[in-house]
Parts: sequence; C-alpha cells; structure tokens
Amino acid sequence: MDRVYLGIFYTLKALVVSLPFGVLKPILHLFADAARFFNKKHKNIIMTNLNLAYEDEMSEEEKKRILKECYRNLALNAANLIKNQRSTKDELLKKVTFENEEVMKEAISSGRPIILQAAHYGNWELLGLALSAKYGPASVVGRPLDSKVMDELLMANRELFDVKIINKKGAMKPMLKAIKEGRMLGLLVDQSPGEKQGILVDFFGKKVRHTHGASLIARKTGAIIIPVFIHTFDHKHFTIRFYSPIEVAHTKDVEKDILDATQAQASVTEKAVRAKPDEWFWFHKRWKSEYSHMY
Repeated sequence: MDRVYLGIFYTLKALVVSLPFGVLKPILHLFADAARFFNKKHKNIIMTNLNLAYEDEMSEEEKKRILKECYRNLALNAANLIKNQRSTKDELLKKVTFENEEVMKEAISSGRPIILQAAHYGNWELLGLALSAKYGPASVVGRPLDSKVMDELLMANRELFDVKIINKKGAMKPMLKAIKEGRMLGLLVDQSPGEKQGILVDFFGKKVRHTHGASLIARKTGAIIIPVFIHTFDHKHFTIRFYSPIEVAHTKDVEKDILDATQAQASVTEKAVRAKPDEWFWFHKRWKSEYSHMY
C-alpha cells in the first residue's frame, strides 16, 4: 500500500507545485467527488454521524451537501499540507489571522503550562504548525498513520516547525515530560477513544465516550486548557480562533472535577462544529461507543 500512497502523494504534489490554485481547486474537487462516489463505507459513516447529530434538525439536502464538502475539504487540506512543506514560518503565518488572541497572551503571561484543545476540524495540520510558529514548540498527541512512509513525510513537515508527535498509546508520561520541558501540549479530543481512555459526556444531545486526558493532565500540573479551532476561508486564508479557557476544579470530588472539564471540552467542540459543520471530519465513528448498532 505504501507504493499506492506514494503514487497519490507525488501525483498530488506535482499538481500542487505546478498549477495555480484557481486551476487546482476544481481538479481536486473532481478527485474528491470521485472518491466520494466509490467510497461507500465512509459515505455511510458520514451520513450516520449527521443523522445522529442533527436528526430532523437538518434537511437531507443539507446533510448531502456537507457529505460532499467533507471529501472536498480533505483533498484541499492535503494540497495545503504539500504547499506548507515549502513554507517558512513567516510565509505560513501570512495565511493566518488570530481571533481572541488575548486568551493565549494571558495564558502565556501567567506562566502556567498550556494545553491546546483542538479537533479534526478545518485544516488541523496547519493549526498545529501555525500555533508552533507563533507561540513556540509544541507536542501533539496522535496516532501514527497506517502507512509508515507517509507518516515519515508528515513528521518531517511537522519537525520543521518544532511540532513533536506523542503516540497516543502510553501517552501520559510523554505528555507530562512535554509539560515539564515547557512545551505547549496539543490534543485533538473529538474522536471516540477506547473505554479505558475516556468517560461519557453529552455531545449533540447524545452520550459519547470522550478522552479525558487533557483534564487529567491539567488537574495534575495546574495547566490551563485553551480550546482552539481553525476556520477555513477559500483554503487560502484561515482564521485561528481561541475560546474561553477551561479550568479544572480541585475539589474533593476528583471524578466530578474531571467530568465537568471534559464536558466543557465536548461542549465547545460542539459549538465550533455547529458554527460550520462542513469543516468537521465526519469520517470517524464518533458515536460508536453507545450507538455501534447504527454503523
């Protein structure tokens, strides 16, 4: 499969490097539409997720529009990833506008460890690079790609901006180490974890299992949790928006402290998704812990 992935990557790279964006965009849309047509598995997952999240609140036509945009956004995000391989920090930051930046500035001034709570939303790869380029080194928790070759290509891009990846398996000690070294810690909290890695919260009016790693680390280290999401405008300009910080309480009821902070993360993620649902990565079986029969 590595040869297939590499073939797709270098074909896409040749197009991205040689074509102006106005010409490239419709070509990528064609590729994305073809992938959507043949990829019935993920098409069904996306529609199931949309039905679970919105039920009758959203029309069938709107759900199908979001389905189409999911594939197109993925293709355009991949193209941007390739473009960013050739970018300096200054060039990359010219693409980005920061909103509510005082939230981040106050957190930095406080001297406390910072946990950036994000999601597979918008161009999340660019989000990590831009935050590191602007505010300093970061360590992000994630899962290696299935393709080792593609994973190495992606890692090389991240390391240019001093973004280190912590394998989500056994991540607790490396996360604490990153905090101790003064690095920002980034977690994408919107996918369904294993039973031992998460707790039940409300998300779009339904129970889902949600990772509570950010809450645990914040309570242990005194870190502040800052929700942050990247919004895409024409895939050439992006807005990174900081949301109100989430504080983890220190009462005698540790379980409630962790639950409340984790629920706050789920709620702010839902708020961002509802604002522009076509930017979220609906490909993942988000509700599988409690609604596996729907998939």
